[in-house]
Amino acid sequence: MNHPWQKLGLLYCPAGPDRHPKLLSHAANPLAMLLEGDVYRVFFSGRDAANRSSVGAVDIDIVRRAVVREHAQPFFEHGPAGSFYADGVSIGNCYSADDQRYILFMGWQTPAGAHWRGDVGRLRLDAGLASLTLDGPQAFLGVDATDPLSLSYPWVLREDGRYRMWYGSTLSWDAGNGEMLHVLQQASSTDGHHWHREGLAVPHALGLAQAFSRPSVLRDAEGYHMWFSYRSGQAGQTYRIGYAASPDGRDWSLRLDASGIDVSADGWDAEMIEYPFVFEHKGERYMLYNGNGHGKSGFGLAVMAHD
Repeated sequence: MNHPWQKLGLLYCPAGPDRHPKLLSHAANPLAMLLEGDVYRVFFSGRDAANRSSVGAVDIDIVRRAVVREHAQPFFEHGPAGSFYADGVSIGNCYSADDQRYILFMGWQTPAGAHWRGDVGRLRLDAGLASLTLDGPQAFLGVDATDPLSLSYPWVLREDGRYRMWYGSTLSWDAGNGEMLHVLQQASSTDGHHWHREGLAVPHALGLAQAFSRPSVLRDAEGYHMWFSYRSGQAGQTYRIGYAASPDGRDWSLRLDASGIDVSADGWDAEMIEYPFVFEHKGERYMLYNGNGHGKSGFGLAVMAHD
């Protein structure tokens, strides 16, 4: 059974006059990696004055909910013109293959006179969490017959000697109500490097949930749990955080009323909530998430309530 989330407040929002030009604003798509004790390095996507995102980081004590260190320099910057990540890097999650840790990301392209699109890239993370390097100049996963238009925000889970991935895929820029149809697909791999795409994972519903992004998946004794951000397609509807459940990680049921978290009455997350990252620490289940302005207001923390 899923339980409601108790919000613990805003953890971090970029501020100050002396910020690096590639990390002027936003702290979107938070990804927590344990450093030591209760301290996590939280990677995020910050933006420059032209709205191009690069990867920054801040070290946070999750239990004390205190910033231990703010890293002034970006860990990885968006690419040069013509690259698949020329206009931004939006991070997904981290996984290991062959003793190497990788972070997958959505690389943005916004060509003049054409629609934006995304491809999935892969970064190498060093053992000390101190550097990120691009794992090859080409997209790790690009568009194909299964994913014809644009891809986004992958989540990878390693279990029982194999890998599973859930990721976003645009099937239409306009599903007939002015909102795109961007669904959550699934893929599998035996080695973490070569992937077999398997099509739709989570069912969608036009006018209810049709623009998904950034899945976050955990498995426990009850099965598989997924949190994600979504838009309904109704006019003016901003992001919310939704939930889906599965007994096997393949067949999912959409349970939006069971997400356990919603916008606040006022403040930094009153207009929208999105881009969840769910993780477990010392017997507690936590969620990092963004609020207003697609991460412009920073990211906060919630903890799952007990019985």
